[in-house]
Amino acid sequence: MLNQMNVKLNVIEGMHYFWQATSESEKVGEKYLVDLANLPEMEALYDEEFTRDSIRKVLSAISNREVLNSESKKERKFWNNNMWVMEDLELTNMMISPLKVLNLDKVKEELNRGIGSENYEDIDVVFVPGHFDEYRIEKNQLYINFFKVQADLYGENKLTIGEMSIEKYIEEKAEELILRTQ
Repeated sequence: MLNQMNVKLNVIEGMHYFWQATSESEKVGEKYLVDLANLPEMEALYDEEFTRDSIRKVLSAISNREVLNSESKKERKFWNNNMWVMEDLELTNMMISPLKVLNLDKVKEELNRGIGSENYEDIDVVFVPGHFDEYRIEKNQLYINFFKVQADLYGENKLTIGEMSIEKYIEEKAEELILRTQ
């Protein structure tokens, strides 16, 4: 039985500081960027083409107001995504604020009532600043690309991914996570 669904935002909160500071022309130090890249939650983004050093390199270029010179499509996409959220920090805040109070109790109840979840007591829903992938599943963790989240521009604190509410999206992907081990 699924007991808890935990929303993990520490990477997004760290990135939020970076976006705010950089947009205000403050220099963010390399150590901070390396620490961000070394967060365990960031591991889900890494492969041969996109590494810890990619995070440091891209964020350093943004912080230093440099154009990114990279052959990597993933690094360029990551650069574009970060530049996009920094263009309108009010919209970015409209994306982050509802995530901070996201309650997944109804999603948990639906999962327990529906397909069952005997193999999992906890599922972590981790928001990360991704590149191309919309989501990724690893063990009991559902990683969601923060850049795919869309805020309601009319201020109703509603979030969607594609045409789906964030809660329904998480339910669908958590169901996929559970079914992978049954």
